Amino acid sequence: MSTDPRDVLELIERSDASGVVHTQPIAARQPVEVPLPADVPEVVRGRLQLQGITTLWSHQATVRTLAHAGTNVILATGTASGKSLAYQLPIIERTVADPQAVTVYIAPTKALAYDQLRQIRGYKLPQIRAAVIDGDTPAAEREAIRRTANVILTNPDLLHHAVLGQHRAWANVLHRLAFVVVDEAHVARGVFGSHVALVLARLKRAAQRYSATPTWLLASATIGNPAEHATRLVGSDVVAVTNDGSPRGPLRLALWQVPRDDDGRAVHSVTREAGMMLAEFVAAGIQTLVFASSRRGAEAIALIAKERLDGQRDDGLLLSEMIAAYRAGLLPQERRSVEAGLRDGTLRGVAATEALELGIDISGLDAVILAGWPGTSAAFWQRVGRAGRRAGAAAAVFIGQEDPLDQYLLNHPRELLERPAEDAIIDPSNRYILRGHLHCACYEFPMTAAEAADTFGGKAPAALAVGVTDNVLRLRSDKHYWTSRERPSAAVDLRSSGGATVRIVDSATGAIIGDVDEPRAHQQVHTGAHYVHQGRALTVQQLDLGQRVALVEDRTDTATTTRPRSDTNISIDTVTLRHEHDGFALSYGSVDVTTRVTGYDVIRIGANDVVDRCALELPDIRLSTMAVWYELTDDDLECGGVTPPVLPGALHAAEHAAIGVLGLIAMCDRWDIGGLSTPRHAQTAQPTVFIYDGYPGGAGLAERSFQRFGEHIALTHTTIGDCPCHHGCPSCIQSPKCGNGNDPLDKSGALRVLELVRSHAHELPGFHRAATTT
Repeated sequence: MSTDPRDVLELIERSDASGVVHTQPIAARQPVEVPLPADVPEVVRGRLQLQGITTLWSHQATVRTLAHAGTNVILATGTASGKSLAYQLPIIERTVADPQAVTVYIAPTKALAYDQLRQIRGYKLPQIRAAVIDGDTPAAEREAIRRTANVILTNPDLLHHAVLGQHRAWANVLHRLAFVVVDEAHVARGVFGSHVALVLARLKRAAQRYSATPTWLLASATIGNPAEHATRLVGSDVVAVTNDGSPRGPLRLALWQVPRDDDGRAVHSVTREAGMMLAEFVAAGIQTLVFASSRRGAEAIALIAKERLDGQRDDGLLLSEMIAAYRAGLLPQERRSVEAGLRDGTLRGVAATEALELGIDISGLDAVILAGWPGTSAAFWQRVGRAGRRAGAAAAVFIGQEDPLDQYLLNHPRELLERPAEDAIIDPSNRYILRGHLHCACYEFPMTAAEAADTFGGKAPAALAVGVTDNVLRLRSDKHYWTSRERPSAAVDLRSSGGATVRIVDSATGAIIGDVDEPRAHQQVHTGAHYVHQGRALTVQQLDLGQRVALVEDRTDTATTTRPRSDTNISIDTVTLRHEHDGFALSYGSVDVTTRVTGYDVIRIGANDVVDRCALELPDIRLSTMAVWYELTDDDLECGGVTPPVLPGALHAAEHAAIGVLGLIAMCDRWDIGGLSTPRHAQTAQPTVFIYDGYPGGAGLAERSFQRFGEHIALTHTTIGDCPCHHGCPSCIQSPKCGNGNDPLDKSGALRVLELVRSHAHELPGFHRAATTT
């Protein structure tokens, strides 16, 4: 069989079970090279040549020039474009010239910092004393790093919890700070990105107190607003470099739909399709990476591929042992084993979540499979770009989920292939996020209201005043002081959407096999939930929220899975923006969401049949966030053919589909968003549909829907209308996260509701501010 991945993909496309709906050849790209500049120090030039680097690509040379001039820069180019060398080279040159100069490198994960450490140490320059410091670094080792290292690799969490609150111990490092590198800057978006921006503002403030003004170097995947995003992250002007001078080999890209029955429904899951395709590539000798949208999906895909290849060998080696899963929650030794296997080729197939991208600098694979839309065009092309060894040929497949957004893109390939990268959205002024970081800043250095506004934005003085009212801050001589002996950083979690971490423990051995945030624990590891870990089928014996532990045991039944049921209520707090037209109203504002997981269904995999229903008693989960909502009148709906018996299912279906396609206009996926529809809301007294951000204080997603509401509703209507199913399916109106088991739903009624909404949206007047509290 040919070892060209494109030929292997073509053979898969010709099979009887083919689901290919579109293929796109992507031409090779020739490199734009420039000679190594003459002023590169000879010792550095020699080390580069030992690694085979005799020229730079054009974007690398541009970053070097800007960095030497002290200009803040973000490099936003494709995967495997040499971004690491682009920022490493000016750092290495500066450190060789002045070993007292310090660089702080910030990665979103510990694993990526260690991967960069391996690269930097590979230059074998004695002037560079590089070290990783993170939460696992012993105290004695931290002290040695503070005294001796001049390239310190870390993560935002360590800066937040350990460095800034103990800045006096780090004074010598902060005083000598020359560069700050922010890697994978596109990951710093949404709530996590807002936290990172505030941590960086505190780092910048601390450096200024110790007389340092570092140059900021950022690296990012391609996004729509690199300069704007970087500027908001670091609080200073940043220049974007986006012209990619690196080479790329030819690529065959296939868009793939799971085969369907006569009613337009998928005959099996995307997980199964991806697992079978992974097995085909592995059997052909093609090193392949599958990106799954969830931990459970990654585990299941690896398991399906292993089972399909059971007993098959290549050069005496079992193919099933050359496949693994990689996801968040694995123990460090499990992660390192998979990472090493990818590098040395002993692993031929890996099914992973995005955790792998943030664990190692991966590129040069033969093929990539995307089991579902990754949420954004930027992420799509970044993952596709993982396939290809410099000028070598590669293959990539996008398998669409039974999801409105995925199906829209499969049915409109030009929309997928030609749409620009989305903007990264952060909101450091989110009151829930800002307040904690202001407390940390006052603990680090007492702060005036004017300094707070200058450093943290216009909403900071009011947040300081709230801190004084709550007696956590004390105002004295215009400065705000932290009043407690406890460090405020302990109360600010950069990663969690709220709540503590629940550990997943093997009841037979006592081994910790993973963890999950408490709000997700209600959904994922409730008592009775089915859970998968590295191919092991497990059942949750007990979720103990008091002890924050989920005890699991092995199960033999792998033919079923579980789906939680929940009830949600929304109360409107404040209406910030509002449109009205002929009885129709569109609003944006703050809401309070209360959700309770009431039970779960046991479902037969593949058939989706409910074989058992179980009740649970769990506490409420409360969320204060931002939402967009629209209200229709009973008369309008009656005239549009939406009668009272149809109304609940019509609104519910319209809500599901709108959540599913919001990712086309905002950098998110459906798991970042929640929704509620009701034929009569207590406060609006009208049939109402809500879409809300799934994070405290909001993440800018509902606001984006409000700003582009006409486009959002048109996409929703098209997605439902284009779906070939008769009564509604996961490709249009069913949702995998529906707490009501996708009941009731009415496809034709949803189309009529959306037609009414579109008719009003065309007539809405310009935005006007409202100060209404309902």
